[in-house]
Amino acid sequence: MCIAIPGKITFIVNENTATVNMGGICRNVNMDLLGGASESMLGKHVLVHVGYAISEISEEESEETMHLLKQIAGLEDIDTFESESQ
Repeated sequence: MCIAIPGKITFIVNENTATVNMGGICRNVNMDLLGGASESMLGKHVLVHVGYAISEISEEESEETMHLLKQIAGLEDIDTFESESQ
C-alpha cells in the first residue's frame, strides 16, 4: 500500500521543483507530473508521493486527509493539547 501526503505549495524553487509544507515539514518536491512548477501554483494543495506531486486537491481535502493521517498515527491528541495550552 502506498500513501500520499497532502501539502501546500509555499515556494517555487525552479521550473520543476516547489517547496511543499506537509504538516509543518517542508520539502522540495518534483512537480513534473503536474506540468512543472509556476508562480500560479503558490498556495495550492497537492498530494505528494516519494518526492513527486501526483495530483492537485482542494484545501478541504488536504486538511481532512492530514487529520485522518494524524489520527491513524496517534498524533491527534498532541494537536488538541497544543491548541488548549496556547
